[in-house]
Amino acid sequence: MEPPVTPGDSGRKGEPRMFVKVCGLTTEEQIDWAVELGYSAIGVMVTPKSKRYRTPEQARALADYARGRITTFVVALEAAEVAEVADAFDVVQLYQWADLPNLAFCSSTPPAPEQTSEYFFYDASAGSGIFEEFPDWVRALPGKVVLAGGLDADNVADTIARHRPYGVDVSSSVESAPGVKSRDLMRRFKAATERPEVLGVPPHPLRPCARD
Repeated sequence: MEPPVTPGDSGRKGEPRMFVKVCGLTTEEQIDWAVELGYSAIGVMVTPKSKRYRTPEQARALADYARGRITTFVVALEAAEVAEVADAFDVVQLYQWADLPNLAFCSSTPPAPEQTSEYFFYDASAGSGIFEEFPDWVRALPGKVVLAGGLDADNVADTIARHRPYGVDVSSSVESAPGVKSRDLMRRFKAATERPEVLGVPPHPLRPCARD
């Protein structure tokens, strides 16, 4: 099994690879697939309203299983929902900003200057999986900007080429049912992020998201 390739690693042609996260994982087998296919990170949902919800015990077990193999995100609406498990994950992904050193902040509007974060996820779908064209302002944001919401194997390459993000995030389009990931669909999505028109795109400038 080849180790996962993360941003900054060189591809076969010496180009840095796109950061590609797969969210809403629910089983250890799905983590194995993500590692085998070369994804950069996985996400585990701990928001009770989510169809991909994992209990704190289940979420911690998945984080323990993935540790040292792939970057892990715990995903929720607000900080209170991750309180029991945040320490088990590498990154905390929230839709309500919180002052955390390892925060991935999700929003459909530009972050305020004081809303610093390690990653900024643009997501207008709020987990619905419905694709909407991404606004041009995301191109101007500094730091690790990740695009999410309705991306699939058919539109992700064009999206990357147009907006030049640091990374992309996928969930529902690689599922056969909510929370039931398909290895083949995961493979197709990951391959789409490595198409020639994507590999030729310069990476997003890695300037801190207003933290420094």
